Amino acid sequence: MAHTRTTDLNLLSALEVLLEERHISRAAELYNLSQPAMSRTLQRLRDTFGDELLVRTATGYELTPRARTIQRELGQILPRINALLRGDRFDPAMATDVLNVSGTDYAAIVIGRPLFSQVLELAPQMTLNLMAWHDRVDVDLESGRLDLVLTGIEPDQPLLGEVLFDEPFVCVVPEDHPARSRLDLAAYLQCEHIVVQVRSGKQAMVDDPLRAVGAHRTVRVRVPYFTAALEAVAGTGRIATLPSRIVGTPPPGTRVVAAPKEIKPFPYYMAWHPRLDGDMTNRWLREIVRSAVK
Repeated sequence: MAHTRTTDLNLLSALEVLLEERHISRAAELYNLSQPAMSRTLQRLRDTFGDELLVRTATGYELTPRARTIQRELGQILPRINALLRGDRFDPAMATDVLNVSGTDYAAIVIGRPLFSQVLELAPQMTLNLMAWHDRVDVDLESGRLDLVLTGIEPDQPLLGEVLFDEPFVCVVPEDHPARSRLDLAAYLQCEHIVVQVRSGKQAMVDDPLRAVGAHRTVRVRVPYFTAALEAVAGTGRIATLPSRIVGTPPPGTRVVAAPKEIKPFPYYMAWHPRLDGDMTNRWLREIVRSAVK
């Protein structure tokens, strides 16, 4: 049976990469090893855990049930080991961490530029990955695949969250639309709408308050990105309800009016797992996000 006294703990970080990539060559490249060396590492890991871990199938490698359990555990164990070894010492200029942050295109546009520039300026040896937002980001935070999530949805327990700012909605309408400074609810519901499929194919922050007052909008176009909705207005003659910061100067053939008062501003969060609350790297990253927002 494997024991910490006889096991090379460096194997754990290699295992994390192998289980994430499910591909020996890609894992070798990311871990800065040759493919034969990574294959030998995988064999050592199989011997250590008494399990195949990765099984070849017709479509590539798949994780064994034991490997899936190990992957979940590694997501919690490795950050703790790194924090233990580093202690209270953290120098971003020397850090080589890979930071995985998830957010929609809204996050990339509103926060991305100052976030990217500050991380690369202060920590030139770090790598920052902005990952596409999806419905299971909370699972990725728990497993350790993500370090931070930027989201307009309040994080569920046990995740920790902090409100970065409150964001009002606006309506982007065709240039010839009769509305002036604001759409009232009756006029809004007479329009046909473009919807951003933020979560489970819905734009809940708009539709939930409408449902609360017994209202329902007519949807004619659904798109995956806020920027796509913005560009679709002029081409379709429909309207899009979007967070104000993403609009900026509206595209030609469109203009901006205030959304109905029933559609309230929403809090925009950053969220992280409790195990990273005291981690020096994650604390530094959260401070950089706060600075980027300012």
